[in-house]
Amino acid sequence: MKKILVFTATYNEINNISFFLKKIYFHNNFKFDLLIIDDNSPDRTWYYVNQYKKKNKKKIYLIKRKTKMGLDTAHKRAYNFAIKNKYDFLITMDADLSHEPNEIKNFLKYLNKYAFVIGSRFIKNGGIEDTGLRFFLSYSANKLAKFLFKFNHNEFTTSYRGFNLKLLQNFNLNEIKSSGYTFFMETVFQILLKKYTVKEIPIFFRFRKKDVSKIPKLEILRSLFNMFRLMLKNFYYNMR
Repeated sequence: MKKILVFTATYNEINNISFFLKKIYFHNNFKFDLLIIDDNSPDRTWYYVNQYKKKNKKKIYLIKRKTKMGLDTAHKRAYNFAIKNKYDFLITMDADLSHEPNEIKNFLKYLNKYAFVIGSRFIKNGGIEDTGLRFFLSYSANKLAKFLFKFNHNEFTTSYRGFNLKLLQNFNLNEIKSSGYTFFMETVFQILLKKYTVKEIPIFFRFRKKDVSKIPKLEILRSLFNMFRLMLKNFYYNMR
């Protein structure tokens, strides 16, 4: 039996976390552990998780950090946690229900064969609830990344993804240089660059259930800068 860890990072998700926990356990009847890393949410998301854990006797690991340290460092810590505790599969997702918990079973189906599985909004049967500017920015960013990196891949930025840690023996998430949300893009880039087996599966991305997006406005400019940096790295790699 495979040892599975599902991970999400939280910061001020008190209005979403109860729905997330109910859905993730309601839709998934296989055995898995849940890791939540909370950046000391002022709304006390961490306290709710702790109380839920005690009341429901679920295998939940809660790491409460002292301050807001960012998504990239949370994902790196989760990856290190999974490696240290000898998990076979790590699945990462958002806690605001923009990612459907009932789709985890689809990740597991392909993680038995592929080193990396990513949920894609931009392939057949995938989709995104956004119809305005946010859709245009997401769609354009992923199309531009595909064009610049020269990989036959459609999704670079979603955090709904799965890692087969046994097949990714020579991959280290700690080596990803980008920070913030562009961290997700570079992770995919590095995995493709190293020619690991990758599978895109369709997901439907929804608006966060409650509250507003936490993506900084400057993230768009940072993403563009990182795309061109990675493009140059890819060019250099292919010239060797």
